[in-house]
Amino acid sequence: MPVSLLFHRLRLCKIMASKPIGFLSLLLSSLILVIVVSPALADDVTVTVRAVTPIQQTDGNLVCATMDWWPKDKCNYGWCPWYNSSIINLDLNNTILYNAIDAFKNLRIRLGGSLQDQVIYGVGEHRKHCENFKSDPNGMFTFTSGCLTMRRWDELNTFFRKTGAIITFGLNALKGREKALDSTEYVGPWDSTNAHHFIRHTIAKGHKIDSWEFGNELCGGGVAAKVNATQYAQDLIKLKKIINRLYRRFSDQDKPKLLAPGGFFDMQWFIEMLQVSGPNVVDAVTHHIYNLGPGNDNNLMSRILDPFYLSQVANTYKNVEYVVKNYGPWSTPWIGESGGAFNSGGKDVSNSFVDGFWYLDQLGMVSVYGHSVFCRQALIGGNYALLDPITFVPNPDYYSALLWSKLMGRRVLQTTNDGSPYFRSYTHCSKNGQGVTSLFINYSNSTSSDVSFVGDYNIYSPSLYEEIGPREEYHLTPEGGNLKSRVMLLNGQPLKLTSDNQIPELKPLVVEGGKPLRIAPYSIAFIRYKNFNAPACA
Repeated sequence: MPVSLLFHRLRLCKIMASKPIGFLSLLLSSLILVIVVSPALADDVTVTVRAVTPIQQTDGNLVCATMDWWPKDKCNYGWCPWYNSSIINLDLNNTILYNAIDAFKNLRIRLGGSLQDQVIYGVGEHRKHCENFKSDPNGMFTFTSGCLTMRRWDELNTFFRKTGAIITFGLNALKGREKALDSTEYVGPWDSTNAHHFIRHTIAKGHKIDSWEFGNELCGGGVAAKVNATQYAQDLIKLKKIINRLYRRFSDQDKPKLLAPGGFFDMQWFIEMLQVSGPNVVDAVTHHIYNLGPGNDNNLMSRILDPFYLSQVANTYKNVEYVVKNYGPWSTPWIGESGGAFNSGGKDVSNSFVDGFWYLDQLGMVSVYGHSVFCRQALIGGNYALLDPITFVPNPDYYSALLWSKLMGRRVLQTTNDGSPYFRSYTHCSKNGQGVTSLFINYSNSTSSDVSFVGDYNIYSPSLYEEIGPREEYHLTPEGGNLKSRVMLLNGQPLKLTSDNQIPELKPLVVEGGKPLRIAPYSIAFIRYKNFNAPACA
């Protein structure tokens, strides 16, 4: 509530306390009338962008999505939301799936997940006996080992090549190790034989892999298993030698990167890994983020809408950035997996409009803290999927990811605003175009934000309307005002597949300079300022 309005109401209360009942009734009626006819509350917000130099630079494909190994009988909280979305059984002939990936032109996809370190590759001695995952109450994550046939691997790569996807593949890093007695730690050296044959097959078939990742959530205390940092680092050196040898005829640009460790951040473990493995072994340091808690938490939605809660994860991003800069400056930090809420996400929440308040804020935040890539769990499967695992129809966060990918360039600009803590702002140089694009998120449930936009290099501090000229606006709201809606509105129009299952065109509103910019309560907006003169973007 604006201070002026609060002060006015306090004065009314003092007046009312000293007046007779009849006067109070008349005054109350008048006050109700004023409230009804008064316009919605709005705060004036000035967004200031440091336009001379960028503060960070992301990968050209910050937006990434994961594909997982989970079978359809993977269940959480009495709900089994994976269906046939596994790497092994996903329908690659589905038109919507193809169009959804193709719309990004070059969507980065990471293949991996909890069962990754139980995957056998059906090549060499494993070619004949290659069985799928089966439920096993005594198995890690309650499943047996599973096998990826080379026929399926070839099918996947044919599909990825057609859609233009950029592929990261997570290798099994537990092969050959022994489980310690009464512990989740696995000891002994990694057996690289199966992975070696698999990578050699991949090269022989001409499949292009952007990066290989070593293991899933084995760092620190692990999740279901862990590996000592020194042993893990020694195995990284072994894997790097295999990659360099098998790809020796490839240029440095075409040689796949090595990613590690693909788990939750533990500062001492990460430092030891980088120190022991040494320079130019790990190309990207990947860590996982599930900062919203379990998928069945009753507070999940309120956490998503609480900017104070969302900001807590910034300490992790800062610490990872610090460790990489000081102990592995030859590498860069990535979010290798993040679904917000763990255990398949929150039913009717993670797949609805409200989740965008978490997702887009995280994309903005990791960019500020020097991360190059953010892999969303999952492209399809679970409650946190970008695509519905049954119908393949895009959920709201799919369109959020697509808009970010189309509008936000690599260079990150320092952005501040003088609004309330419930208003967030991030700015990048525009992708494939002039000017800059800002992401504005309004977490307030009642107060709009009237935005003015300025660059800090201009000593005259002109308003947006006088200096910048026309802009493109992409306002995102939920259908019917329901934050749990599965339909997102773009500038008031529902985003739905076309009659032939194509992804709809994401059209902006083109607004003349001089017109005010208002970000409605509980809404998100991308605003592209085409004529904004930012030397950082030259």
